[in-house]
Amino acid sequence: MHTIYSEEHRHQDGNVELFEGKVVKPHEIPRRAEIVLGQVQARGLGDVVGPHDFGLEPILKVHDSGFVDFLRSCWDEWVQSGRDFDALPHVWPVPGLLPVGMKRRRCESIDGKLGYYAIDAGTPIVAGTWRAVYASAQVALTGQRLVATGERAAFALCRPPGHHAGSNFYGGYCFLNNAAIAAQAFRDAGAKKVAILDVDYHHGNGTQEIFYSRNDVLTISIHADPRQEFPYFLGHADEHGHGLGEGHHMNLPLPWGSAWDAYEAALDKAVRRITDDSVEVLVVSLGLDTFEHDPISRFKLRHEDYLAMGRKIARCDLPTLFVMEGGYAVDALGINTVNVLEGFEQG
Repeated sequence: MHTIYSEEHRHQDGNVELFEGKVVKPHEIPRRAEIVLGQVQARGLGDVVGPHDFGLEPILKVHDSGFVDFLRSCWDEWVQSGRDFDALPHVWPVPGLLPVGMKRRRCESIDGKLGYYAIDAGTPIVAGTWRAVYASAQVALTGQRLVATGERAAFALCRPPGHHAGSNFYGGYCFLNNAAIAAQAFRDAGAKKVAILDVDYHHGNGTQEIFYSRNDVLTISIHADPRQEFPYFLGHADEHGHGLGEGHHMNLPLPWGSAWDAYEAALDKAVRRITDDSVEVLVVSLGLDTFEHDPISRFKLRHEDYLAMGRKIARCDLPTLFVMEGGYAVDALGINTVNVLEGFEQG
């Protein structure tokens, strides 16, 4: 299995995030990708290759052009406003702030723009953010091209992650939705139906938003119950899609403390749903923050469970692109990631 990796991810290296009411050091750090890469190489998973540059066009098929322009220009505007530290929002246009019938308007101030596009204050923008997120999308697109041209599977070692990013918003450490960009590229390459299976601890709210009204991309997310866990507000089991998308989205929320027995049952449901549909290619949003020692999560999966996860995903019997998402028990992250990939290859 080829792994696609770019050194550009190191340019996203924030200093602070707001987490559970405290200003702390970010959990999403460059060492995450470096640890995973080290395990890929140590365990001989396969060749590591750099990304091709597919430009902005495939990104703009998923994300709003105004949002992309904001990501590209945010840091310069922030510095022009007299600040050279991490850019974080501090105010949001929440429901009820505007009179009924009045649309929210984009501000000229960079502070207003940050609140307009961000869903949290935990996702710092720094000088190198755009370089890193653009490269991360190209990593996913390169993996998509490998699978679309005949590889059984590929691993896009994306950083920053992407599944919390929607068509016109960012947050949860995510800026561009790498899995969604890859899924759209599969559609553009001729796949009639694509599935995205999100196994991250947190709900893939951005992926849900992007495809919620479409019937050509089946989206499934296994995650912590949004009544208890970030990103809250979305991810309930009764969210099935809208309009043309009705019946083409599945959420499988699980309570805090869930271990492999509960997770396995949800994964079996997801695999059955994928195999029962006319899916031609699978994208896996591969988050490993379901691990029992993850510092910001509350599931109880163990190292060996990720081998079983990979074997179960292989039962879909589809060309598969794995796209890196979360996982913050950094020292264990490489082991758990490669366990999934090795389990898949054994399956």
